[in-house]
Amino acid sequence: MSDFTCKCTTIHNDIIQTVKEKLPEDEKLYDLAELFKVFGDTTRIKIIAALLENEMCVCDIADLFGMTHSAISHQLRVLRQARLVKPRKEGKVVYYSLDDEHIKILFDVGFAHICEG
Repeated sequence: MSDFTCKCTTIHNDIIQTVKEKLPEDEKLYDLAELFKVFGDTTRIKIIAALLENEMCVCDIADLFGMTHSAISHQLRVLRQARLVKPRKEGKVVYYSLDDEHIKILFDVGFAHICEG
Protein backbone atom coordinates (compact mmCIF):
# COMPACT_ATOMS: atom_id res chain seq x y z
CA MET A 1 0.00 0.00 0.00
CA SER A 2 1.46 3.37 -0.97
CA ASP A 3 1.81 6.23 1.45
CA PHE A 4 0.33 9.50 0.21
CA THR A 5 1.74 11.63 3.02
CA CYS A 6 3.69 14.64 1.74
CA LYS A 7 7.30 14.38 2.87
CA CYS A 8 8.52 17.75 1.57
CA THR A 9 9.02 20.80 3.76
CA THR A 10 9.15 23.34 0.94
CA ILE A 11 6.42 25.97 0.93
CA HIS A 12 5.40 26.90 -2.60
CA ASN A 13 4.58 30.57 -2.02
CA ASP A 14 3.80 31.26 -5.68
CA ILE A 15 1.16 28.52 -5.72
CA ILE A 16 -0.28 29.65 -2.38
CA GLN A 17 -0.58 33.23 -3.60
CA THR A 18 -2.21 32.21 -6.89
CA VAL A 19 -4.75 30.01 -5.14
CA LYS A 20 -5.44 32.61 -2.44
CA GLU A 21 -6.28 35.19 -5.11
CA LYS A 22 -8.72 32.82 -6.82
CA LEU A 23 -10.52 31.45 -3.77
CA PRO A 24 -14.08 32.71 -3.29
CA GLU A 25 -14.89 34.75 -0.19
CA ASP A 26 -15.32 32.74 3.01
CA GLU A 27 -18.99 33.75 3.23
CA LYS A 28 -19.69 32.34 -0.24
CA LEU A 29 -17.93 29.08 0.65
CA TYR A 30 -19.98 28.91 3.87
CA ASP A 31 -23.18 29.38 1.84
CA LEU A 32 -22.08 26.62 -0.55
CA ALA A 33 -21.40 24.26 2.37
CA GLU A 34 -24.88 25.02 3.73
CA LEU A 35 -26.40 24.25 0.33
CA PHE A 36 -24.66 20.90 0.19
CA LYS A 37 -25.88 20.11 3.72
CA VAL A 38 -29.43 20.33 2.38
CA PHE A 39 -28.49 17.61 -0.13
CA GLY A 40 -27.26 15.50 2.82
CA ASP A 41 -30.68 14.08 3.65
CA THR A 42 -32.06 11.03 1.83
CA THR A 43 -35.67 12.20 2.00
CA ARG A 44 -34.80 15.56 0.47
CA ILE A 45 -32.79 13.83 -2.27
CA LYS A 46 -35.78 11.57 -3.00
CA ILE A 47 -38.05 14.62 -3.23
CA ILE A 48 -35.63 16.32 -5.62
CA ALA A 49 -35.44 13.14 -7.73
CA ALA A 50 -39.24 12.99 -7.89
CA LEU A 51 -39.50 16.68 -8.82
CA LEU A 52 -36.97 16.12 -11.60
CA GLU A 53 -39.70 14.04 -13.22
CA ASN A 54 -42.76 16.19 -12.57
CA GLU A 55 -44.12 18.92 -10.33
CA MET A 56 -46.06 17.40 -7.44
CA CYS A 57 -48.19 18.36 -4.46
CA VAL A 58 -47.44 17.38 -0.86
CA CYS A 59 -50.14 14.66 -0.93
CA ASP A 60 -48.61 13.02 -4.00
CA ILE A 61 -45.07 13.14 -2.61
CA ALA A 62 -46.22 11.76 0.75
CA ASP A 63 -48.04 8.90 -0.97
CA LEU A 64 -45.10 8.19 -3.29
CA PHE A 65 -42.72 7.72 -0.36
CA GLY A 66 -45.17 6.37 2.21
CA MET A 67 -44.61 9.30 4.53
CA THR A 68 -46.87 11.74 6.37
CA HIS A 69 -47.89 15.09 4.91
CA SER A 70 -46.24 16.73 7.90
CA ALA A 71 -42.88 15.04 7.26
CA ILE A 72 -42.94 15.98 3.56
CA SER A 73 -44.04 19.54 4.33
CA HIS A 74 -41.11 19.90 6.72
CA GLN A 75 -38.62 18.73 4.10
CA LEU A 76 -40.18 20.95 1.44
CA ARG A 77 -39.81 23.91 3.81
CA VAL A 78 -36.09 23.18 4.12
CA LEU A 79 -35.79 22.84 0.34
CA ARG A 80 -37.73 26.09 -0.18
CA GLN A 81 -35.51 27.97 2.27
CA ALA A 82 -32.46 26.74 0.34
CA ARG A 83 -34.15 27.88 -2.91
CA LEU A 84 -34.08 24.36 -4.31
CA VAL A 85 -37.83 24.08 -4.84
CA LYS A 86 -40.60 26.58 -5.49
CA PRO A 87 -44.35 26.40 -4.86
CA ARG A 88 -47.15 27.12 -7.33
CA LYS A 89 -50.69 27.43 -6.02
CA GLU A 90 -53.63 26.26 -8.10
CA GLY A 91 -56.85 26.70 -6.17
CA LYS A 92 -56.35 24.91 -2.86
CA VAL A 93 -53.50 22.74 -4.14
CA VAL A 94 -49.85 23.78 -3.91
CA TYR A 95 -47.57 22.15 -6.46
CA TYR A 96 -43.81 22.03 -6.01
CA SER A 97 -41.14 22.02 -8.69
CA LEU A 98 -37.41 22.53 -8.82
CA ASP A 99 -36.49 26.18 -8.44
CA ASP A 100 -34.30 26.31 -11.55
CA GLU A 101 -32.13 24.29 -13.95
CA HIS A 102 -29.11 24.49 -11.57
CA ILE A 103 -30.77 22.01 -9.22
CA LYS A 104 -31.02 19.40 -11.99
CA ILE A 105 -27.37 19.99 -12.88
CA LEU A 106 -26.24 19.58 -9.25
CA PHE A 107 -28.26 16.39 -8.91
CA ASP A 108 -27.13 14.95 -12.25
CA VAL A 109 -23.44 15.67 -11.63
CA GLY A 110 -23.59 14.19 -8.13
CA PHE A 111 -25.46 11.13 -9.37
CA ALA A 112 -23.01 10.62 -12.24
CA HIS A 113 -20.12 10.85 -9.77
CA ILE A 114 -21.46 8.14 -7.48
CA CYS A 115 -22.37 5.90 -10.44
CA GLU A 116 -18.81 5.97 -11.81
CA GLY A 117 -17.41 3.93 -8.96
